[in-house]
Amino acid sequence: MLGYVIIIALIVLFGIFLYWAYLPDYRRNPKEFLRTIIGMPIGILLDGIGFEDLNDKIKKWAVGEKKKSPINIKEEWNHLGSKFAKEINEMVEFGEKNGWENWNGQEPEDKREHLADEIFKLLKKANETNTIEEFRNEYPPSHTPLIKFMESKSQSIEQLQFIDQQKIIFLTGTSYQKRQAYILDNEKIIELDSSISAIGKSKKNNVFAISANNLVTTTQGWEGDIISTFTLQKTKNIGITELIPFNDGKKVLLITAEGIYLIDKESETMIHPEPDAEDEEWDSYIDMENGTLSNDNQFIVVGDQCSEHRILDNEGVQIGKIGQQSEYPHYCLFSKDNRQLITNSCHFYNGITIGVATEQLNGIDISEYEESTLYTTIDKEMRVYCGISTKDYYILGDAHGYIRAIDHKGKHLWRHFLGSTISGITISDDEKTLWVGSYSGMIHKLQLGKGFRDNHTIGNGNHYEDFRMILWKEEPIMKW
Repeated sequence: MLGYVIIIALIVLFGIFLYWAYLPDYRRNPKEFLRTIIGMPIGILLDGIGFEDLNDKIKKWAVGEKKKSPINIKEEWNHLGSKFAKEINEMVEFGEKNGWENWNGQEPEDKREHLADEIFKLLKKANETNTIEEFRNEYPPSHTPLIKFMESKSQSIEQLQFIDQQKIIFLTGTSYQKRQAYILDNEKIIELDSSISAIGKSKKNNVFAISANNLVTTTQGWEGDIISTFTLQKTKNIGITELIPFNDGKKVLLITAEGIYLIDKESETMIHPEPDAEDEEWDSYIDMENGTLSNDNQFIVVGDQCSEHRILDNEGVQIGKIGQQSEYPHYCLFSKDNRQLITNSCHFYNGITIGVATEQLNGIDISEYEESTLYTTIDKEMRVYCGISTKDYYILGDAHGYIRAIDHKGKHLWRHFLGSTISGITISDDEKTLWVGSYSGMIHKLQLGKGFRDNHTIGNGNHYEDFRMILWKEEPIMKW
């Protein structure tokens, strides 16, 4: 009997506690209070059995959350977006001038993720109703708030090649995925034959190479006269990381994760990696495979995670080597005037890029991790994924979503943030228009030096973004 009395007394005391503790909340908003009392245990139960989305809806019902008006969304998007860009730009400028070890502030946060669902709906509607320019002016594009969508929808944009005027060609997907080729002509996207698996362009003479159905075809110009065809045998059905035709269209450099090959009418010769005759289990599989041709096609440069950058002549015979100054050889490129070769090696998401005079390549031997008068340090930060050479400088894309312009002496000229790992880049012949693809599933069209379009831009390059095309899986192609 005493036990019952104690239990009843505790219940009464607990009721009195709830009454006095939550009476102000009840008086302030009885409806919301009752919703919370009902919704909280139901939400906890739903969350516990895996219905997180339903739990979120219950929470919104419980607190009576109201849908924001388009005016409020626009104001919040622009206020927070410009604030974030300003803070990031100030932090990066400080770090570059004073050294990152002297930065004591907190890293800025883009606090707009809660707007992502509504922004995505408005973006889709703008594309459906052909009101994209109005939407773009009211909602300047941004990367970070949409990361939640990219985690499941994004794909790599690769092998960008300039055709003419405002027209380029590119691929979606990586070498180990089913790819799709497109032409972007001004703002119009044209889907090409689904059998195309790789596209390349020569360093000079406007020769294109297309791989489809294990046949590589080189042409004089895009869709021009056929120069050569190569039926793949040894390299049949291997995913192509990069395809580079020689300037005469009579040979191609084929870069794959199963070896790098020099292909002509008579043969498919693996020129990297070098076979290990003493290793019975040796195979040609490589990671971080990369390579390039000099602009005059006199040199071939190849490398991968487990080797230095090897310098070969145009028949594939090694004539020199450049050791990595970071951990793993990752990228290489010649300057437009052909006077310098840069090689990048990486460690995690950072890296070191060095430049070597082309006239020194025959017989060069640079040791790994050692300073040398034979090279110039170009950059000490970037893990470079792709790049192009202009008349005066390189534009390199890195793992952190930046493109950076750096001259041949290592002077950093500008930086521009796009987001995600940069996976492809090309430039118009007059060097005024730049197209950049990334793993975000977006391709950005920039007018270099035209001036910022909005105050959401992260970077100091003074570039104008015409638009970004979004090519996400299981979504229609959208423009922003």
